[in-house]
Amino acid sequence: MDIFSQEDTCDNLRDVSIINLIVSIFIVVGMLVSYLPQHFRIIKRGTSEGISPWFVLLGTTSATSAFANILLLPQSRHDIACCKTIETFHCAAGLLGIAQLGVQWISFSFIFVLFLVFFRYNPAEDPENEAELEEDQPKWQTALMVASLTLLHGLAVIVVTGILTTVAPQHLGTWAASLGVMAALLAGVQYIPQIYTTYHLKHVGSLSIPMMCMQTPGGFLFAASLAARLGWAGWSSWGIFVLTASMQGILLYLAIYYEIQARNRGLSRLPFEGQPSSHLYANGFDDETPGRFTAHPEHYAETPEQLQSIIDRQESDAAAETAPLLKPGGIGDPHRNYDTNRG
Repeated sequence: MDIFSQEDTCDNLRDVSIINLIVSIFIVVGMLVSYLPQHFRIIKRGTSEGISPWFVLLGTTSATSAFANILLLPQSRHDIACCKTIETFHCAAGLLGIAQLGVQWISFSFIFVLFLVFFRYNPAEDPENEAELEEDQPKWQTALMVASLTLLHGLAVIVVTGILTTVAPQHLGTWAASLGVMAALLAGVQYIPQIYTTYHLKHVGSLSIPMMCMQTPGGFLFAASLAARLGWAGWSSWGIFVLTASMQGILLYLAIYYEIQARNRGLSRLPFEGQPSSHLYANGFDDETPGRFTAHPEHYAETPEQLQSIIDRQESDAAAETAPLLKPGGIGDPHRNYDTNRG
């Protein structure tokens, strides 16, 4: 009976729906492209400031669980087994659903890597402002814990899957369902810390708005594609993306709102494009810290509050300056006679 069931499954893979194939390819490519703005923004700004470490942890572990879930579902295992007997084209078309989750896992894992690479480990050379912002920024211990938990989770999934495949393959379906539930729970709370972080900072930081603009509607389309292939039996796979897209929509609203506010205040992002980030997130390099009387403080600020803080500090330093030539625009003490011809 199992043999006939296997043959039926393989025959179904040979019956390729052109519309479903085009949609699936579009989703795979679109998912890859949608993550590129986030990768590019972190690299270009040279900092992962504004991205919650808990968002990275929950997102990476959720993507890992979701990818493992779809790999272990009975339908997916049958499709993979059929690749030994059917043509390459039919095999590739039948595995596009798995490829979609694979691309999503790889892309988010790269965000995890970039978050660690561009994390601010050292305090900036700005003692006056460092204390007041210390509590707002994640510490290096937090980044280390996020990295450790993410790697341990991935290792645990691999070890448990390997043991069940060898010792008790009949329980792989139960393990797959458990991973699906785990992925759904992690995805359900994934955006909560990021929503809080963005709301608390009142700016997007290194978070990419174009990425969310593509992924929010794409998430619903992706869920519909998986639901069409897996049916209600695969709710643990496609249900993740319905929940994730809804939460991401809330975050997108906040990001756009704060970006519009910043532009209305006359602080567009353009002056800061190409800058390694403000002095507050410059990884401790002295040449990234604004001078006492820099002529372009806007190059060292990310938000209106940071710009005003720099200006206030400069005005305070200027008022306390006892050497007139060192003041901004200073040409000497007007009360002192600088006549060099006097005897």
